[in-house]
Amino acid sequence: MQLTPMLRQYREIKQQYPDALLFFHLGDFYELFFEDAEIASRLLEIALTGRDGGEAGRVPMCGVPCHAADGYIARLIEKGYRVAICEQVEDPKQARGLVRREVTRVITPGTVVDGQFLEAKRNNYLASIVPVEGDYGLCLVDISTGEIAVTETRGERALEALLDELARAFPAEVLIPRAVPRTLLEAVRHTCPALVSEVEGETCTEDVARQVVMGQFGSGVAQAPWYRSGPAVCALGAALQYLVRTQKRELAHLKSVSYLPATRHLLMDAATRRNLEITRSLRDGGKWGTLLWVLDHTVTPMGGRCLARWLEMPLTATEAIAGRHDAVQELVDTTLLRTRVRRELRTVQDLERLASRVACGSATARDLVALKTSLRALGPVREILTGLKAELLRELYGRLDPLDDVAALLEKALVDDPPASVRDGGLIREGFHPEVDRLRAIGSNGREWLCAFEARERERTGIRSLKVGFNRVFGYYIEITRPNLPLVPPEYRRRQTLANAERFITDELKRYEDEILGAEERLAALEYELFLELRQKVLAHLERLQQTARAVAELDALLSLAEAAARYGYVRPRVKDGGYHLAIEEGRHPVVERVLGAGSFVPNDVLFDGDRRLIILTGPNMAGKSTYMRQVALLVLMAQAGSFVPAKTAEFGVVDRIFARVGAADDLAGGRSTFMVEMSECRTILENATSASLVILDEVGRGTSTYDGMSLARAIVEFLHLHTRARILFSTHYHELTAMAAMPGVVNCTMAVREEGDEIVFLHRVVPGSANRSYGLHVARLAGLPREVLERAREVLAALEARGKGWAGGQPSRPVTQLEMFAREIHPVLEELKEIDLATTTPLEALNKLHAWQKRLLDEAGRPVRRVRRGRSGV
Repeated sequence: MQLTPMLRQYREIKQQYPDALLFFHLGDFYELFFEDAEIASRLLEIALTGRDGGEAGRVPMCGVPCHAADGYIARLIEKGYRVAICEQVEDPKQARGLVRREVTRVITPGTVVDGQFLEAKRNNYLASIVPVEGDYGLCLVDISTGEIAVTETRGERALEALLDELARAFPAEVLIPRAVPRTLLEAVRHTCPALVSEVEGETCTEDVARQVVMGQFGSGVAQAPWYRSGPAVCALGAALQYLVRTQKRELAHLKSVSYLPATRHLLMDAATRRNLEITRSLRDGGKWGTLLWVLDHTVTPMGGRCLARWLEMPLTATEAIAGRHDAVQELVDTTLLRTRVRRELRTVQDLERLASRVACGSATARDLVALKTSLRALGPVREILTGLKAELLRELYGRLDPLDDVAALLEKALVDDPPASVRDGGLIREGFHPEVDRLRAIGSNGREWLCAFEARERERTGIRSLKVGFNRVFGYYIEITRPNLPLVPPEYRRRQTLANAERFITDELKRYEDEILGAEERLAALEYELFLELRQKVLAHLERLQQTARAVAELDALLSLAEAAARYGYVRPRVKDGGYHLAIEEGRHPVVERVLGAGSFVPNDVLFDGDRRLIILTGPNMAGKSTYMRQVALLVLMAQAGSFVPAKTAEFGVVDRIFARVGAADDLAGGRSTFMVEMSECRTILENATSASLVILDEVGRGTSTYDGMSLARAIVEFLHLHTRARILFSTHYHELTAMAAMPGVVNCTMAVREEGDEIVFLHRVVPGSANRSYGLHVARLAGLPREVLERAREVLAALEARGKGWAGGQPSRPVTQLEMFAREIHPVLEELKEIDLATTTPLEALNKLHAWQKRLLDEAGRPVRRVRRGRSGV
């Protein structure tokens, strides 16, 4: 069916972007039609209307005002949709026929640049994955900040390592070549809730990728270490092509690439990150209750993002760790300086994202004013930092360029409070450009001229009710009421007739109209032109801007760590290369301490050395075993990220990996039970732990039967202890496993409790020794289980603890048998049977013995005894 010309244009453009919602610029609105309108009206909760479609009849339509479109687009992006922005690329007044329109940008979850679409203190990554002969290349791009990082994963565990990196970065969108194995697609979707976008396989080939990468970064990029990695280059090339296709502009702010080799950072798999709650809580994925929540005292958005990256990727080089500690120490010791710098930085806005919007051509006048205000604050910051001694702080001082020339230009060119739109004028400051001043004077003097013209015409014509007005349809006019029409001069030309008046125009008024309206249009066009020139001048200093933004981010992150250390009484840890040594005196869990309040948390020690590499931790539920183990891991992580730690003293050798198998969770989407998830995580630990690793195992084996679970737990821990020689914290309720303390390097510790009658008090102290009870009934009572359930549980427990009793099932009050852990008890009847000498036993003795045994067994089972009827012979 034949559509109207405008809808045909819409259809043709939509066919080029079938996977995006097309925002079609029409007048003052962005309109959506057909299926897009139905989807958008539902998601945005706006009215679904219709429009004449020619032979197709009325077609579905909905729309949003152009000035409010950003908010609607943000909601669609948040829901995982792509949005193609189709603009009018010619002036409708000058167009012949249909206005020419083109898609100027495609916004996807991973290509968002505008700040209102983004969370201020989180990176918004686009991830690109390219499999190459069993290996994987990974590229992470945050186009809103200009950051790019590449890596590759190789070997038998390449896919698992790739998924661990995805879990760390938590990208908003993932690019994958078409026709990849379904297992990879499902694994990616299961790892992170990102929009998965498929790209053509041809864009991911190494030859094409190297050509694209060279075009973006120049021939010098061939010397970069990551350039030798084919998978990494393929992933980067695919990402760059996707960004060019969606952004439809040069990516001038993507200037450098970071390489992420595995040896440079402390590694953690996805399960460990989840269990330790570093930046996302287990409860709702938010920030509250995480390590980042405790340490984040940053005052700038880029500082918050930098701190989160440091916590997600702790260092392993002792020199780099010591450099951060030196800087934090000096900032802790100089309280007044730290306070002054933080106060100045509060006025600094998101320099990274402002610079990126300048590069992408989307920066508004308000963005440039924010940039000017931010740069003006950096001068005082540099002055305050003068004379600091820590090498890292001195380096940041040198990189902190306040760009005084750029700030002065922006201050001279732009008004302090420009309008939101850059096309309507009102941007340029008076005195910056003479033509702007002249055109603006015409407009500002217009009211005086009109008042004088109106007074003069009243005097000349004698019509006291004469007045001058304006509307957008007819322009300026002279309005005269009907009773005064006979007094109208002949040079007045009629323009409009009303019910009670007539409107006229004169040559003089027409000339003024042409001048004033022309001046307004020329002024708006000139201001827009000057603004574009100004933005290009700022773009010429992009590299300086990005360098300064990164310096501010690192400075803010260091200030945040220093602020946390000063507020919460943290101490500087001593970190050295190699060795098993890990000693923490009076350590505290950083998150639990903050939740409970100062002084409420009970500190504990931990010690690993050459003779003490495996700590078996027993004790009641709710006594704090899991908190203690997570605390040790978090303190190591904090120290290697550059933070001070909550402890009296802390000293340890650098850890290469942290493994945390804590808690129980199934994987419904992956079709794996709780026990299967637990065993899979243990496999990862067994395959990858080294002598420099820290391993936390919490109640391994509880997801299956007692014998299976205990056997697996012991075998897993023994293997790790004997073969990897890692530092291991292992908590268990299998008290029999404390016998492992007979092995070299193994010690038992337990959570102290105090019993007061039927009550227990959790002391939350880790002490030497082992527990022989788990106090599960006490915890159940604290949880509020019904009294009759607890009483029945006590009966069953008493029966289980009484040797020689059996459970027959069926009746709820029967005694039950003690379940031995390693050796099954032989029943007394069987012992007697073994001792009988059959050669000397008479038939009558044997029958009487059988009768006695049967009676005994039936009594134990609670069944009535059937008496034996004897004959005359007594048999």
